[in-house]
Amino acid sequence: MITDTEIKTKGMQILSDYLGDVEAERFIALIQREPFDYTKWHQEQDDSMTIEELSEHTMALRKKLEQTTK
Repeated sequence: MITDTEIKTKGMQILSDYLGDVEAERFIALIQREPFDYTKWHQEQDDSMTIEELSEHTMALRKKLEQTTK
């Protein structure tokens, strides 16, 4: 089992690698600002989706959000 510090470090590295430093920090701010139940969210997801499909779906939603906020 890894320590809490290691989890936080690895999590931030993954977020930074995937989103970039600015967007990773923005993500953290959003999570802190809004109540978010990861377990409930995860249960509501379609388990039949592959990781690739989930990623494509998420990126499409992100692109749509970016277009509506411009």
